[in-house]
Amino acid sequence: MTINAGDRLPDAKFMTMGSDGPVAKSTDEIFKGKKVALFAVPGAFTPTCHKAHLPGFLDRFEELKGKGVDTIACTAVNDVFVMDEWAKATGSDGKILMLTDDGAAFAKAIGLDIDLTGAGIGLGVRSKRYAMLVDDGVVKVLNVDDSPPVHDKSSAATLCSMVDRLP
Repeated sequence: MTINAGDRLPDAKFMTMGSDGPVAKSTDEIFKGKKVALFAVPGAFTPTCHKAHLPGFLDRFEELKGKGVDTIACTAVNDVFVMDEWAKATGSDGKILMLTDDGAAFAKAIGLDIDLTGAGIGLGVRSKRYAMLVDDGVVKVLNVDDSPPVHDKSSAATLCSMVDRLP
């Protein structure tokens, strides 16, 4: 079943890169008591993710912070080392919290996994492209794109406009 606005995020573990190497973080550590803009990409360094989706969140970083967002986070079914290098390559290191979704466990738990095995480019099971606003572990806004190359519903601009409409 797919998660919806009003639902609480399930317990999950993500990997992040700390100063001494990979560090596991729980959903509570990331979301409890915070307002988090979380977006998911099918893969780091893939064309739409690298050239359009993540840069939009970098461009809107200050705007999101000004709307009360404590953390901007990105999740992908890539390893922690790839996510760390992607953060460095895009200038998002220290701005966007990179969350590795090992084996698509989180994507599957929220019903937003997609099997791209047949795409012919070696992606396998990944996360659908989405953006959500999470307040203290509860999804307030959820925007899911229909297919991986598209990123209009899950864009930072769309999320920013929806945050303005929240009570």
